[in-house]
Formats: sequence, C-alpha cells, structure tokens
Amino acid sequence: MTSVRVKLTFPEHLVRQPLLARMVREFDVMPNIRRANVEERFGWIVCEIGGDDDAVERAIGWLEAAGVQVDRLGDVVES
Repeated sequence: MTSVRVKLTFPEHLVRQPLLARMVREFDVMPNIRRANVEERFGWIVCEIGGDDDAVERAIGWLEAAGVQVDRLGDVVES
C-alpha cells in the first residue's frame, strides 16, 4: 500500500463537484485530508491518497484529466 501527499487545487467550475467521492468509488483509494480551504470560486486540499500503487497513480491521473491541479508534496509514504 502506498500513500502519496498531494495538494489539489480546484478551479471555480469544479469546486462544487464531488470529485473526491467519485475518486474513492472508482479507484478504491482513500484520501486523508490534512488541510483544506474551499470557497465559492476556488479551493485547495492537502491530502494523502492511499491505496494500491497503480490505483493511486490512476486516481491522480484522473483528477488531472478532470481539471484539478495536482502538486506532489514530498516523497511517497509506504506502509
């Protein structure tokens, strides 16, 4: 199992979308939200996305394809 620390930045048109819930269902990963700020026009979340190596990478790619800016923060945490 791998956990990757990321900062997710959501543009205005995605702030109200349940992207994390969809990511959990579609990729069987678990986000651990560490810090967040979500407003009407902008939002960001710092979290660790945990799960199978392949599932975590596919989930991150899916978020990027959806229009979320994904910045990796530090090294991968393996458990």
